[in-house]
Amino acid sequence: MRATILVVEDEVGPRESIKIILKPYYQVVAAEDGFKALEILKKREIDLITLDLRMPGLSGEEVLKEIKDLKPEVEVIIISGHASVKSAIDGVRLGACDYLLKPFGISDLLNTIQKALRKKKNAEELKSFLTKMGDKFGLDAQ
Repeated sequence: MRATILVVEDEVGPRESIKIILKPYYQVVAAEDGFKALEILKKREIDLITLDLRMPGLSGEEVLKEIKDLKPEVEVIIISGHASVKSAIDGVRLGACDYLLKPFGISDLLNTIQKALRKKKNAEELKSFLTKMGDKFGLDAQ
């Protein structure tokens, strides 16, 4: 089953470009702002989110905090054209797994997503294993 990626980008051009790049490999859903992204996240199973930092309404950082509160297992990759070392560090500190600068190469985007999805899968397998061991030995694996 193909992973589902939510593209959160307020500008139509970059949002549509990312969708076109990802569509052959993943199920892709898009949101033009943080409010719409959070609404989608509450209704659908999402594996990974690409998140623009600078958006009207809710900022990318505010959206990232909400994502991690709602579904901490969802991987988030920040994509920004207004990058600074501080914003990259802040994003990672808030739970983003990676950071891409605009303009980015197609292979950079695909490789970063693949790496993040592999990380998510490994975490799910570990959690499943620990739960089975906990059940077997009467321990709480949470």
